[in-house]
Amino acid sequence: MSSASADSRRPVQTQCTGCPTASIPAAMPPSVLGYVQGGCGDEHTQRWNADAFARWGMVPRMLVDAGKRDLSVRVLGMDLASPLFMAPIGVTGLCTQDGHGDLAAARASAVTGVPLAISTLSNDPVEQVAAACGTTPAMFQLYCPRDEELAASLVSRAERAGAKALVVTLDTWVTGWRPRDLNVANFPQLRGHVLTNYFTDPVFRSRLAKPPEEDPRAAIGAWAATFGRVLTWADLPWLRSLTSLPLVLKGICHPDDAARAIDGGADAIYVSNHGGRQANGGVAAIDCLAKVAPVCGDVPVFFDSGVRSGTDVVKAVALGASLVGVGRPYSYGLALGGADGAAHVLRCLLAEADLLMAVNGWPTLADVREAGAVRV
Repeated sequence: MSSASADSRRPVQTQCTGCPTASIPAAMPPSVLGYVQGGCGDEHTQRWNADAFARWGMVPRMLVDAGKRDLSVRVLGMDLASPLFMAPIGVTGLCTQDGHGDLAAARASAVTGVPLAISTLSNDPVEQVAAACGTTPAMFQLYCPRDEELAASLVSRAERAGAKALVVTLDTWVTGWRPRDLNVANFPQLRGHVLTNYFTDPVFRSRLAKPPEEDPRAAIGAWAATFGRVLTWADLPWLRSLTSLPLVLKGICHPDDAARAIDGGADAIYVSNHGGRQANGGVAAIDCLAKVAPVCGDVPVFFDSGVRSGTDVVKAVALGASLVGVGRPYSYGLALGGADGAAHVLRCLLAEADLLMAVNGWPTLADVREAGAVRV
C-alpha cells in the first residue's frame, strides 16, 4: 500500500499489491475526509509542500558497500530504529471505524518502532495512548491553552505517562481559513470530538459547573474559550518551566526564529507549516528546512509537511532533519486498516528509504547527510 497524493482535487486511492483496491473516500466519512485532506485557503501551500520535493535531488555514489544499512538515530535521549515518526494529527481518533484511532496509531507505533507524537486533541486520554505505544518512545504535542494551570496539568499528565519530549505547536492559536470545513460547517471539536484529554483533566473539570458527561455543551464551550493561547518569545521561560522533558518548538520556518528559539531554551526545532493547513501563501516546508537546519548546529531538527514517500524521508535527512514526520499517509492507513493499515504505510516508507540508501550507496544516515541534496 503506497501513500496517496495529498492533492484532494483527485480521488484518493490506496493500493496494496496482491490486495483489492481500497478507496479512502469509502473508508472515511466525508467530514473527516475533508478535514484530513483539506488545507488552508486555495491549498497552494499544501500542494507545494509535496511537489517541492521534486526540486531537490541527490547524487548516487557507486562502488560503496551498502549491503547493510543503518537507519538508527539517537535524538533527545531516544534510541530509534529510524528517523521516521508519526506527526501529531488532531483527528486521528476519528480516522478508524471504532473512533479510537489514537490507540490504533499507538499500536502501529509499538509494532514498527516508529514513534508517535500524541496530539492534545485525541479521542483517548494520553495515558492510554502512551501505554499502547509499548516500548516505542512517544512524544506529546501541546496546543497551549490560555489557562496556565490547565497547560501545566496536560503536560504533567503526559510526562507521568512516559512521554519523552514535549512538542509545542506555535501556529495554531487560531485555525486557518479552511474552505472545505467552512463549506460544510465542519469543526469536529465543536461537536465534542477529540476533546478527551480536556474532559478527563482534573483542572479542566474543576472549571465546569457540571461534569462534561452531564453537560457536554457547556464543556465544549469552556474548551473553545480556553483553546489557543497566543504565544510570544516572552512565553519561552514559562514553557520551559512546565517540564523537565526536552522542549520542541513546532512551526519554525525562518532561520532567525530557529536561532532565537535555541537561545531561549528550545531543545529541538520543528520545521513545519502544519501541512499547509494553517498558513497559506508560504514557501514549501522542505525549502524552509534547507535554510533552517544550518543554523541549528547540534540541536536536533524535526521536520514534517509534504512527506509522501521514503525518498522524501531520505531527502529531508540529507537537508538536515534529525527526525522526519509523516502525517496524512498514516491517517489513510488507519482508515483502511486500523493499526495494521497504519503499520503497513510506515513499513512501506521505511522499506523505500532503506532500498534507496542501498542503491544509491549510502549505508548510514551520516552518509546521506554527507551526500546532501541539491536544487534541480
